[in-house]
Amino acid sequence: MLRRSLRLILRPGATAGILPEINCMKLLKWVRFTWNLTELSSSNLPLPAHYQIAPVTPEDERELRKVYSSSFLLDPIWNPVIGEVMHSIQSRLDNIFPSANGTSSANSTCLALRHGARIIGAAVLSLEADAEDHLAPGPCILTEYRNRGFGTLLLAHSLRLLREAGLARATALAPDYVPASKFLYPKFNSVLSRVEIVPSLAA
Repeated sequence: MLRRSLRLILRPGATAGILPEINCMKLLKWVRFTWNLTELSSSNLPLPAHYQIAPVTPEDERELRKVYSSSFLLDPIWNPVIGEVMHSIQSRLDNIFPSANGTSSANSTCLALRHGARIIGAAVLSLEADAEDHLAPGPCILTEYRNRGFGTLLLAHSLRLLREAGLARATALAPDYVPASKFLYPKFNSVLSRVEIVPSLAA
């Protein structure tokens, strides 16, 4: 039985392996957001009392994986691509935490948003200048903490960290129907462009 396989072709500068193939019958529209980090404000947005954003530690691995799993698995808007998204997230986290593969990657990092001692959100970042997606999976907030501006705070800190790492530009890729594409990624003067999708048939 044939099923439709959607392969994302990223232009310009397509890089194999950045995004997984998406196997689904529905044609998904993806968009790219690009930020000029040289024009980014030098000051971060203030955090509310008892909240903190900082790089994760090895001790955070188990809790962080739970945050990502619950955030995406309990959000029906990601259902069309949940398998591929979760695979991509786990691969990114495997590159960050040494316990997963013996060595951590210097090209990836993760910021954790904490409320007291509890991790309530996170953002995985690629520090490679030529990466097609520097925010994969991007700012993620537990359901009960959403709609309070924490996604904006995580995005601001993420972009600032990328600039401090020496990057002049940052990009993010997402389906055009998710809230991040509609309300979060347009912030901080990003530039929107469409991502070409080429459908093909696979056995």
